Amino acid sequence: MRNLIKCISLTILPACSLYLAACNQNSTSQKNTTMADSTKTTASAFEKTIDGKQIHLFTLKNKNGLTATITNYGGRVVSLSVPDKNGKLTDVVLGFDDVDGFEKSTERYYGATIGRYGNRIAKGHFKIDGKDYQSSINNTPNTLHGGKHGFQEVVWDGKMIDSSTVELTYLSKDMEEGFPGNLNVKVTYSLTDDNSFKCQYEATTDKKTVVNLTNHAFFNLNGEGSGTILDHVVQIDADNYLPVDAGLIPTGKLEKVTGTPFDFTKPETIGKRINEDNVQLKDGKGYDHNFVLNKHDLSTPIATVIGDKSGIKMEVFTEEPGLQFYSGNFMQAKNVMKRGIKDEYRTSFAMETQHFPDSPNQPQFPSTELKPGDTYKTQSLYKFSVVK
Repeated sequence: MRNLIKCISLTILPACSLYLAACNQNSTSQKNTTMADSTKTTASAFEKTIDGKQIHLFTLKNKNGLTATITNYGGRVVSLSVPDKNGKLTDVVLGFDDVDGFEKSTERYYGATIGRYGNRIAKGHFKIDGKDYQSSINNTPNTLHGGKHGFQEVVWDGKMIDSSTVELTYLSKDMEEGFPGNLNVKVTYSLTDDNSFKCQYEATTDKKTVVNLTNHAFFNLNGEGSGTILDHVVQIDADNYLPVDAGLIPTGKLEKVTGTPFDFTKPETIGKRINEDNVQLKDGKGYDHNFVLNKHDLSTPIATVIGDKSGIKMEVFTEEPGLQFYSGNFMQAKNVMKRGIKDEYRTSFAMETQHFPDSPNQPQFPSTELKPGDTYKTQSLYKFSVVK
């Protein structure tokens, strides 16, 4: 769990060498053919002014040829291209070819930085030191991901730190979406040389408030537009999860995963038990639940997902106590994505590292309060390799 007062230094992850056929090619032309990125997104398609601020597309690269593109509109991950088992660069994140696609999307959270409060707050209501606060309702009857105009809708200030790192900053003003305090937020996204996509979050406030930041990348490890994710294999290091009511608000209890469809302590496909006769799966229309992570630090993965066709393996590392696993249950084929293919039902999943939903109303959960003088600081990594 993060320490809000003390800066947490990054634990050095074990080095993981990724040996791919394309990387062994001596010919530059051969390498470029094998590792060609299928993403056609161009920076010019993101040059637009929104709310009087300029939108940009930032391209990150690491020494192994991995690439990611980030836009400061909503702090979104637009693409993330990693090698598959044959060495072909594969874009594993759903997104759009231009900023207009994100603006008009019926799904507001594709690739977005989420805040001030990731996940749900019951009825949008919470108290701090006995004072009532009401955030906007956008997931009736609750607040979801920060309200109607959450961080996914704002234009961040962005700058490249180096070829593999972009820094995004935003001032969320006092009472924006009903949250107290002027919140200065800094998010740093980078590609590391061990093939991790690193997410670092930092925030300070001038009034006591609640904060729960995350990123909402929608993944398909077989590649965007490749079809169902139900055959992806998932493992989550969590002996408990948070059951929810019909509005997807945690009941407040921790429930053992043993003997339930939520037991991913051993590798299982997403689709194996997703249609079982289980009230939690019915209420969530599939998996849309927060897993209570076992004791961990940044040296060990808390979740692993493997694409059944691509062989791409994604390991998730975090300092957060929870992981929201979402199986694309509300995808309705209403949006045309980068490959010209619609976002069909359950063709992506999310692994959102975070504190628990509705924590401001559930004192038994780890606190999400941030006080003046303290610093919110946390990080998560998505590390990529292959299995053959």
